Amino acid sequence: MAILKFRIYWEDDDSIYRDLVIKHTQHFFDLHHAILKCYEFDSKHKATFYRSNDKWQRGREITLEKYEKEYKAAPLLMNETTVGSEIRDPNQKFVYVYDFNKNWTFMVELINVNKEETAKVPYPSCLRSEGIAPSQYGTKGLISEKLAEIEEKYDLNSEALMQGFSEEGEEGGDDAEAAEEENTEETGAEEI
Repeated sequence: MAILKFRIYWEDDDSIYRDLVIKHTQHFFDLHHAILKCYEFDSKHKATFYRSNDKWQRGREITLEKYEKEYKAAPLLMNETTVGSEIRDPNQKFVYVYDFNKNWTFMVELINVNKEETAKVPYPSCLRSEGIAPSQYGTKGLISEKLAEIEEKYDLNSEALMQGFSEEGEEGGDDAEAAEEENTEETGAEEI
């Protein structure tokens, strides 16, 4: 059984991607849900895949359901079409569009084919996440819970300042100046 490994890039920023593995006998419906899970999106909206070429031009459509629109060719349905049946090239590409109002677009590229499946991996599965995923409904961006925790942990509050940390722009704070004056008086040295 062939295991297909896809890299799913977010169209707006190709440094944000997810690597996902799926069996060639599984359906596009499974791939659709796996992509949503990897990017932490819900599954409440319409979606479609397009078979694509190396220039990301959209070809034959593989839809969640048949929508009320004009089709050049009858679309394939995700729950009836296996992923392996649409692989025409060792670097096969698909364009995945989710939520036609927001028009979330992802570039799906086949990056590896493995003949052996791993017993410990449930298929489909997300193996690698790079970059912070876009927020489906709000502004998640860089202000995630983990970043807020780190900020809070290393935040220099007034107690930390009392323990010898000075404000930005100060040489050493009031305590450092007092210690310097004390040393000058004890040694009898004069400032130049």
